[in-house]
Amino acid sequence: MSESLKPEPPVPGPTTPKRHSRVQMADLARMAGVSISTVSRALSGSPLIQPATRERIALLARSLNYQVNAGAASLRRRDLSAVGVLLLDNAERPMQAASDPFIMTLVSSLADALAERGLDMLLARYRPERQAQLPVLVDSGRVAGLILIGQCHWHEALNELARRDVPMVVWGAEVPGGHYAVVGTDNEAGGHEAACHLIAQGCRRLAFLGDRAHPEVEQRFRGYQRALQQAGLEASSPWVEAVGFDVPEVAAIVDRWLDADARPDGVFACSDLMALSLIRALGERGLGVPGDLQVVGYDDIPIAAHTQPSLSTVRQPMDVAGRALVDLLAQRLDGLHPASVKLPAELCVRESSVRR
Repeated sequence: MSESLKPEPPVPGPTTPKRHSRVQMADLARMAGVSISTVSRALSGSPLIQPATRERIALLARSLNYQVNAGAASLRRRDLSAVGVLLLDNAERPMQAASDPFIMTLVSSLADALAERGLDMLLARYRPERQAQLPVLVDSGRVAGLILIGQCHWHEALNELARRDVPMVVWGAEVPGGHYAVVGTDNEAGGHEAACHLIAQGCRRLAFLGDRAHPEVEQRFRGYQRALQQAGLEASSPWVEAVGFDVPEVAAIVDRWLDADARPDGVFACSDLMALSLIRALGERGLGVPGDLQVVGYDDIPIAAHTQPSLSTVRQPMDVAGRALVDLLAQRLDGLHPASVKLPAELCVRESSVRR
């Protein structure tokens, strides 16, 4: 019997292709320690990504011979220049309208800060039933990241977005258990300054107007309460009124004070719009500001210095707020987790809180 011969295994020749797995964008992201979207933006030259990060990712891509799919890149590049600025609404009661002077000022500040980076803004209002669509805005490539306004009642939803690593930053207040970056003013210091000023002007029956369900308002209330305690005044004032930013209740509150013959002599209102509505309601009922009642607002909207009387208020530095929000979002897109930013609150004393 002849011995059967086993064929020799083929020897690869010089023309035999070696099988290499193609480097994917996800591989770059993992090695760079950033998100896939950050790699995409860095390779597209997005101004949202810091130059040092763009260069680091570009060097890594070159070292791995990574090639960008030109067709896909052109599709992505169309959307890389947009940031979503979302006004978050509440199912129980409307939040500040987009036409609210404070919201308009904040949005204008954001538009300026984004324009400095060559970026566009997608402005929209979202109600709670659209909550699931928030990450889709980013995942679909419509926007690079989110700037969210209207923290009240959205805390858990914002935490869920943070857990999903959606690039975002929130305008509002730091709250216990919050896992997202926040930009806002030092609300407690602002409330304290406002109340201390009214007390220094001789007020002893201080009212507080504001819905404490809002984290910012709750912090302003703590500052107001601390000022009362320091002055030896009743810290649980009977004139604490839960007034929303849409201010429909102000006239009814003034009527209630007058009917009970127990009106305050000073009011700290948690928005300028609220304070101006109060001054108008008092005037319609024959009471003058600051003669009969002294008033301090919050925000320092542009018209506050030009009303009659001009409005004393706690200034939120909107000229730097937009830039701070965009800077933090850029850091998130760089794969970083920046600390929240607390901007200073400044009391602006004008006619409404100083008796002549």
